[in-house]
Amino acid sequence: MSALSRTETALPRDESLDGFAACGLGGCPKSPGQARWFVRNTLTSWALPSLVTDMSLVVSELVTNAVRHGLDVPEAPLVEHPVWLGLFRYPGLVVCAVSDPSSEPPCPRRAADGDGDGRGLALVGALSQSWSWDPAPLRGKTVWAALSAPAPRTGPVRTGR
Repeated sequence: MSALSRTETALPRDESLDGFAACGLGGCPKSPGQARWFVRNTLTSWALPSLVTDMSLVVSELVTNAVRHGLDVPEAPLVEHPVWLGLFRYPGLVVCAVSDPSSEPPCPRRAADGDGDGRGLALVGALSQSWSWDPAPLRGKTVWAALSAPAPRTGPVRTGR
């Protein structure tokens, strides 16, 4: 399959941003696990535990792709954190964004039944409201996915009894 062509996005404007968190990842096989831990802790602190499972899967796939394909480029800098993960909270939406040094766009594949990999971007597409990629200003790219978030609770919170 060919690389994903970039499409214009309909993400919210920055002025509606309700929260932001980011972490640098070392670009090693442990990075997807570290990213899942970061997602779980951030979404829990934002009172969005219902998004943890789906967002963890999406982020795990995007970070795995960044480690596998985004670091295997001659222009990849030798830095402590070659992969970055950001979470952006908007009203009704949480966006994860994974940046790596490769300028090559994501390339969805059609995996055969016996293949052990090649389904990651299909999973991202199935779990997210939308996803795409953007070239980074200096080098590399950012692949992002947006998931619908539950509306914040209003009114008094009821406790047991």
